Amino acid sequence: MDFDLTEEQAQIRQLARDFCDAEVAPGARELDRTEAFPDELLPRLFEIGFLGAPVPETYGGMGVDYLSYGLIVEELGRTDASIRSMVSVNVGLVATALLNWGTEEQRREWLPRLATEGLGAFGLTEPGAGSDPSSMTTGASRDGDDWILNGSKIWITNGARGILTIVFARAGDEGITAFLVPQDSPGYDGHSIHGKLGLRAGDTAEVVLRDVRVPDHYRLGEVGQGLKIALNALDSGRFSLAAGATGISQACLDAAVRYADERIQFGRKISSFQLVQQLIAEIYLDLEPSRALYWKVAWKHMKGERHTVESSVAKTFCSEAAVRNADRAVQVHGGYGYSDEYPVGRYLRDARVTTLYEGTSQIQRLLLGRHLTGENAFT
Repeated sequence: MDFDLTEEQAQIRQLARDFCDAEVAPGARELDRTEAFPDELLPRLFEIGFLGAPVPETYGGMGVDYLSYGLIVEELGRTDASIRSMVSVNVGLVATALLNWGTEEQRREWLPRLATEGLGAFGLTEPGAGSDPSSMTTGASRDGDDWILNGSKIWITNGARGILTIVFARAGDEGITAFLVPQDSPGYDGHSIHGKLGLRAGDTAEVVLRDVRVPDHYRLGEVGQGLKIALNALDSGRFSLAAGATGISQACLDAAVRYADERIQFGRKISSFQLVQQLIAEIYLDLEPSRALYWKVAWKHMKGERHTVESSVAKTFCSEAAVRNADRAVQVHGGYGYSDEYPVGRYLRDARVTTLYEGTSQIQRLLLGRHLTGENAFT
C-alpha cells in the first residue's frame, strides 16, 4: 500500500527501512535471547533522529509529519518490536504530552533531551490500577512550593533506563495530577523486569517512589488534569502501537513467504500447497486493512482533527491482527516456527502484549461501545 505518499514520506520510509535492515534486524535475535538492553543501538537511534521524529525542529526533533513518524515505527516493529516500544513511548506518549500540555519552559528543557540524549517513560499503570487508572494510589502532597510523591508503578517502558518519567499521582481531593520526574531524583527507584514473554530487549520497569520531591514548575498541566492528559497522550500512543503492530504483520508475511519458497516437502515447495497459500493470503488480508487504519489516524491528526475513536479502532484491529498473523506464520514454519532459529516465534511473543497495554482489547471495545451507543459501561 504505497499510494498517496509524498516524495518526502517515501524517502523517510526508505531511510527507516534501510536503517532497520542494516542495524536493527541483525542483532534482534541475540537481544531477545539474552534480554539485553540495546546500549549500542540507542545512540544511533538518537543520531538518526527517530527518537524525536515528529518533534518540531525548534525543540531538537526531525519535525516530520505524523504519517512519516508512523512509517518509521512500522519499520521498527517489522525488525524489532522491543526497539519500537522504546521509541513509541518516548515519542508517542512522553514527547506528545509535553508538546500538548507542557509550558514553554518545560518543552525547551526536556524535548531536546528526549530527542537527542535520553529516554522518557510514562508512569500511569500501578499494580492495582491498570485498566482503571482512576483507582491509582500513588499520592502527591504539597510541601511549600514542592510536591512529595509516594507510591509505585508497574510495567513502565523506559522506567529504569531513561532520564524522565511522567508520573501520575493523586493530589488528595484535587484529583490526579501529572508530574515531570527526572529519573535521577532522590527516592526514585526503577527496577527492570526480566522473564517477560516478549519485548525482552526493552526496558520494562517497576518504579518505586519514596518521598520524591518535585518542584511545582515540574507539574505538567493543571492540578487535577492528570487523567485528561493521560487519555490525550494515549490517543497518540495507540497510533504508535497500531503502526508497530502493522510492522509485525509485515514481518510475518515476509517470513512466511520466504520460508514457504525454501521448504521442500513431498518433492515440491510448500508455497505450492493450497493450505499454505491460504495461511499466507490470510496474513495479507489482515495486513492491508491494518496499514489503512493507522494511516487514517495519521491523516486525521495532520488535518488537526480529533482521532480518539480512530486510534482505538486501529490499536484494536492492528494488535489482534498481529497476533493472528504471527500464529499463521508459525504454522507455515511448522516445527521450526517453535524455535528461535526462525524469527516467527519472537513475532508471536512480541505481538501478544500489544493487545494488553495502552488499553486492553476489551477496554477498547467498551470505549467504542460507549461511542456508538452513548451508554457508559464503566459505571
